[in-house]
Amino acid sequence: MTTDKLTVLVSGATGKQGGAVARRLLARGHAVRALTRKADSPAAQALASAGASIVAGSLDDRAALVRALDGADAMFAMSTPFEAGTGEETKQGTTAADAAKDAGAYLVYTSVANADQKTGIPHFDSKYDVEQHIRSIGVRAAIVAPAYFMENLWFGREQLAQGVYASPLTADRALAQIALEDIAAFSVLALEQPARFAGTRHDIGGDELSGTQECEVLARVAGRPFSYFQVPMEMIRARMGDDGAKMYEWFERVGYTVDRVALKRDFPEVGWHDFETWARAQDWR
Repeated sequence: MTTDKLTVLVSGATGKQGGAVARRLLARGHAVRALTRKADSPAAQALASAGASIVAGSLDDRAALVRALDGADAMFAMSTPFEAGTGEETKQGTTAADAAKDAGAYLVYTSVANADQKTGIPHFDSKYDVEQHIRSIGVRAAIVAPAYFMENLWFGREQLAQGVYASPLTADRALAQIALEDIAAFSVLALEQPARFAGTRHDIGGDELSGTQECEVLARVAGRPFSYFQVPMEMIRARMGDDGAKMYEWFERVGYTVDRVALKRDFPEVGWHDFETWARAQDWR
């Protein structure tokens, strides 16, 4: 538990990133206002049972966000393109930034690693548009930019059950990754220490390994063999659209650049997970 108790409005509180941040804030003794469009959902009710105040709303309504921020110290904000597109994602992010400035609240916004490198990936560029808006309006803010989620492994749950790890990348192409727990730990650290983090941008990741290496880890952890299958890019484009295909093409051609040595040196309190440590905490039954 920390000395100074904060009141933080958390967007996406019933999702992966927002939920992890909300739970960590609660565990550290802070007051959480969980922003969700589905106040009666099981995830929202679980947060309420853990001590969060549920706030029905979305990132589309600037005035409502300002009201939700009344008396709050900070806001954790994230936006997503996967429901209404990249244009709506940028609108949500900029609205959140405007509301934080109007309310005089400190903002921690989660973007994506290397979004500032002109990747040409639509949902990277939409997040970077939000970053630029944050800087242009002068709101007190920190940018947290995570790499590929380790938890994305579970999108291939059925294949994993058959001993197959599938990805569109070539088997020896390494990819920087991060556990949701580490995103939450870093974001909460940024929320707790605005004097240290305001005005900064950090690309974050906990490990970097190839598909072949992941198969080796999974075999050790699960106690059974795994083989690697390279998914044709045409299949990715059919399932994820041009945006998803461009992302994986960029992973193959360029890939994330994350200084993990500096992160572990400068922020040891995060307790960074490598892929094997993360995998050993999963249920492989």
